Amino acid sequence: MLNVLEACVPKWSPGQTLATEGPLSPLYWHALVEAKKLAYADLFRFNGDPDFITVPLPKLLSQDYAASLCGRVDPHKAASIGAPGAGYSDGDTVVLATADAQGNMISWVSSNYEEFGSGLTVPGFGFILHDRGALFSLDPASPNALAPHKRPFNTLSAGFVMREGAPYMTLTLMGGDMQAQGHAQALIDILDLGANLQAAGDMARFHHLQVSNVLLLESPLYERVGAALGAMGHEVRATDGLTMGGFQSIMVQSAVVAGEHSPSPRIYRAGSDPRKDGEAVGW
Repeated sequence: MLNVLEACVPKWSPGQTLATEGPLSPLYWHALVEAKKLAYADLFRFNGDPDFITVPLPKLLSQDYAASLCGRVDPHKAASIGAPGAGYSDGDTVVLATADAQGNMISWVSSNYEEFGSGLTVPGFGFILHDRGALFSLDPASPNALAPHKRPFNTLSAGFVMREGAPYMTLTLMGGDMQAQGHAQALIDILDLGANLQAAGDMARFHHLQVSNVLLLESPLYERVGAALGAMGHEVRATDGLTMGGFQSIMVQSAVVAGEHSPSPRIYRAGSDPRKDGEAVGW
């Protein structure tokens, strides 16, 4: 999704970037949603247990491949693309990020999927098994088709950003298929729009449902751009923040200490989404 935006925004909006277009412009959100559609179409087409199929990651993550997709998007009209597969319901997911004085960082996500998962508790240990087998496909042609000894596709995504070979930022956002598209939106807020981590968590998001091709916008965002996006062909609905996932992140940076030749102390910045339980804590 990020590669598509990098390759295609200059073609879709000549002379503009995501930053200059800005989140008050319907064209900004249109670009993000259409890039998401392309990325998730490939998710349904290729994603499956790598022990059973070969996922062409080098191709899918290449800039050349991203550029080849630009022509599939009308810069001013919503695509009516769909993808075979099941929808995703709300589940019980938690995310956590942590870092220590030595620079170790962890990005962690755990989920039983729907409510109490499978409802089966491991005797003697007390934790409940998940029910993510529900995310198999019954289409025998799908790379995610149900089969013995096979792992199902799942939406859990513990993201991480490296910089010059060192840990730079954790990237976690719970919420079913909102996770990957939410990661991209948070990174755009930080890297393109210059938001700090807390502001990135606070900023409005969209949640696009790939199978139904419905675009959910948080109510204040819907009031700003909903009508314009609807006129472009998007099936837009207003929603509250509960469908937008919960973002948490830690970013590391080093401070400059005047007059000292020793390595600069490590400073962390953090943010926690107000839509969910959680907080940023340091000690």
